[in-house]
Parts: sequence; structure tokens; C-alpha cells
Amino acid sequence: MRKSLILGLVLLGLACDAPKKQADLLVVNANIYTVDNSFSKASAFAVKDGRFIGVGSTETIKRQYTANEIVDAEGKTIVPGLIDAHCHFYGLGLNQQVVDLSGTSSFQEMIDRVTEFQDRHQKDFILGRGWDQNNWEVKEFPTKEVLDQLFPDTPVSLRRIDGHALLANQKALDLAGITKATKVEGGEVILKNGELTGVLVDGPMQLVDAIVPAPDKESQIMALKKAEEICFANGLTTVNDAGLSRATINLIDSLQRAGDLSIRVYAMISATQENLDYYLPKGTYKTDKLNVGSFKVYGDGALGSRGAALREPYTDQPGHYGAMVTSVAAINDMAKRISESDFQMNTHAIGDSANIAVFRAYKKVLQDKPDRRWKIEHAQIISPQDFDYFSGGIIPSVQPTHATSDMYWAGDRLGEERLKGAYAYKSMLNKAGTIALGTDFPVEQVNPFLTFYAAVGRKDVNNYPKDGFQIEEALSREEALKGMTIWAAYSNFEEMEKGSIAVDKFADFTILSDDIMTVPLAEIPHIKAEATYLDGKKK
Repeated sequence: MRKSLILGLVLLGLACDAPKKQADLLVVNANIYTVDNSFSKASAFAVKDGRFIGVGSTETIKRQYTANEIVDAEGKTIVPGLIDAHCHFYGLGLNQQVVDLSGTSSFQEMIDRVTEFQDRHQKDFILGRGWDQNNWEVKEFPTKEVLDQLFPDTPVSLRRIDGHALLANQKALDLAGITKATKVEGGEVILKNGELTGVLVDGPMQLVDAIVPAPDKESQIMALKKAEEICFANGLTTVNDAGLSRATINLIDSLQRAGDLSIRVYAMISATQENLDYYLPKGTYKTDKLNVGSFKVYGDGALGSRGAALREPYTDQPGHYGAMVTSVAAINDMAKRISESDFQMNTHAIGDSANIAVFRAYKKVLQDKPDRRWKIEHAQIISPQDFDYFSGGIIPSVQPTHATSDMYWAGDRLGEERLKGAYAYKSMLNKAGTIALGTDFPVEQVNPFLTFYAAVGRKDVNNYPKDGFQIEEALSREEALKGMTIWAAYSNFEEMEKGSIAVDKFADFTILSDDIMTVPLAEIPHIKAEATYLDGKKK
């Protein structure tokens, strides 16, 4: 007994005297939510060569490791680097170069911003984005007459906040060859008293987009770098860009390899015929910073512009069902082609008609192909009987702030009964076992803490409604954090390299101003990302 005690003390002494391992960074005295399998907490970790090499208590990490850089977090909360599971990263950057119409409270305010922008910049083609007629006193689509008067010789294209409608002046319509007789599948040219209003919904927008001058390479690079700056400031370390061209993907890759862009990008390839023909034979492409392994398909339009494809007519527009942007036959064909590759298929589906079309297409081709993790992007309105499709390995990728942005008028579009299956995040999670959370920025704000707040509180920042919008569909705080970290990583086939603070994973983490798991609900929107680290380096 005495010998065993002495031997134990000797071994303990040797352990205490053991040389410390060299790390690049130690973070100590922190309140760390690791988001591991048991949702455990820690107070310190060590980083070397861009990865976590030790996670535990401050005492243990200090005893085992030494580093030239030691960050005393002073009790601050740290979470894994946040992931936005559905956004438009490149689009966010480009938006910094056009008229910002978000938050306008009237058509007149929109016109004032366009006029002021043009006075300053003197553009040959005026572009803008962000208007939402649902936030105006007159909740009707605007018309082009004022734009025609102000800019008779300069084309103007002003995109709605959801990207599924735009207002163009006559000059732009003429250049695009659009007349009141123009018909384009998967959308609508809005007429009033038989005349053009200038509003185009979904399909016909492509005609205007085709005449917009493409940004030069300098503008593209500037857009990507500005978007990265905004994302890092908000605590994001990975962004899922929902719909990119081959040229933009190549530019992102080249900038990352040159060290001029460092944010991690999960790039969904726009599912054009040309892109399918190019990428499917080549196969997926993956680096530490870029994941090109999925196609983005557009099922239907958006609810706000009445473009979402519904099984029954819109409650506030009898006889109108919305429209599929991509035909059901084309979705089925793409699903078959993509299922024979290693690529994921991620499909935008808002309306209940679009969702069931996508569910059926997925189920048909994936029956003998487990763990493909194909996603429904938005999954906004689901018929009660269709939630069971999520049990078959289909992942819902949703944006909680859409619920709190749309709640004021969604009932008008859908009616009380159909609304019950809308923005039903808890019901989806119960069936799927996982849910990925994003923002759809720049449709919504980049701020991930508004995502978290909308997911758990189902309220706007003014505490409306008091008891939460369809509060039974709220996620718990743990579920919301998982949806922005490990579940988002899982949806990208990246759960082994990110999404939690664990040994061997990338040292991506975000230091918060407050404890997101315990702070009063009303204070969540005020949380800030005090620091964002990628590969153990502060951004």
C-alpha cells in the first residue's frame, strides 16, 4: 500500500514536470459552448496549425500547453464559428454597389433614394434592390410612371427584397424587348388596364437581367472582399452561397488560394444546363476553404410577390396560384441526373405545391441512395401530410427571420388553416432530426443573432407578437445554436471539420458580447460578435 502511494506520487510529480506542448494560441477563462455530441461546456482550448489540439478546463489547458499568444476571455461566451446555411454572399457584396432600397416605408422614399444615388454616381444603368411593398402604407406593387419621367433615357431596374420581382422603367423594358404581349414561362409581366406597369415577377426578369452590364473583375473582387468583411463582423466563418456561376466560383477559389479571401464558402452551383453539363462529369471539388458539391435549383417564386406555387389559390388573389420557375418535369430530370453523381441537390421551394413536387422528385431517385443529405431550401409552406417526407433523410434549410418578416401579411396570402403549415421549424426538426439555419441575406439582415432570436422567440425586435408567432414552432436555444453550427456543417457534409469546438477540427470560433444561451430573450438581438477567428487567427 505504502509503495503504491509513493509510486503514485512519483508519477504525479513526473506528470506535473512533463514538458508542455507548444501551441500557437491558448484561449482561457472562457464560457465555451463546444456544441459537441453532449453539448458540453469548457473554459479553455489550445490551437496549433489552424486546428484545435486541446479542449478542456483552463487549469488543464494551461498545464498541458504553452503558446506565444494567450487570450484571456475574461468569462466571455465563445461558440463555434457561425455558419449561414443559406445566403447570397456574392450578392451581398454586389449590393453594396447599387441603390439600397431596404427599409423604405413608401414608394416615394424609394424614388428619393434612387434620385439621390443617381445624382451622386451618374450611372449608365441604375440598379437597386430591397423594396418591399408589404411594408408600405399602400401595399400594392409600384408602377413605372415616375421612373419614366425622371429617367427617360437611362434604364432602371429595381429588384424586390426577395429577388423574385423587379420594377423596370420603360427604357429598360424597351432594351429588353418586353411589351404587353410578352409571355415567359415561370413568371408574369404585370399589366394594369392592359398596359405595362414595369413590374416583372420571376421568369421575365431574366430578359432585363440579360441587358444589365456585367460587373468588371475589379468590381467582382471588391464585392467578395466587402461581403467577407461584413460576414466576419457578424461572427460568420462559413457561408452557404445559394446559386453561383462557374466564373464566380473560380474567382472565389483563386482569391482564397492567393490568400486574398479567407472565409469558407459552401458554393451551390446554379443549376443551368451548361453548369450541369460541365460539373457533373468533373465531379465535386473541395479545399479547406471551398466546397463545390451541390446544385441550387429554383422550384417556384416567393410568397411576398405571390410567385410561390400553391396547391389552392391565394386567399387574397382568387384564381391565382403562383408559378413554378422550373417545371416539375425539369426538376425530375435534374434529380435523376444529380442522383447519379456525388453532388447534392438543394432546391428552393416556398409554396406547398412546389414543396410536394420537390419531395416526390427526391424520394423517387434517392430510395436506394442513403445519406445524400439533399436539402429543401426555405421549405416555407408544407401541407400537413407532407412533413413525413423529412423522415427520409431530406434536410430542411430554413431562414427563421423570414417567419418574423412575413408574419404580418402571410395569413392574408394563405388563410388561417394553410398558415399552420408555414414556417413550421419545430415540426420539420421533429421529422428530420436536424435543421440548418440561415438568413437568405441580403433578403434579410446578415446578423445571425436575429436568426437565433427569430428561431427561439418567433418575434420581431419590437417584441411583437407578445407570445410569439405560432410559438409552438419555436426551436429551443440549443437547437437554434446547433442549426447555426453543427447541423449546418452536417448539411454540407462538413461535420468532421467544423461546427463544434473539438480536437482536430478547424479552429473557427466566435467570441460573443453576451451569453446567448442564458441572456433574457429580449436582449438576444443586441448580442454582438466581439471577435471572429478563422484557423485560430482573428479576423
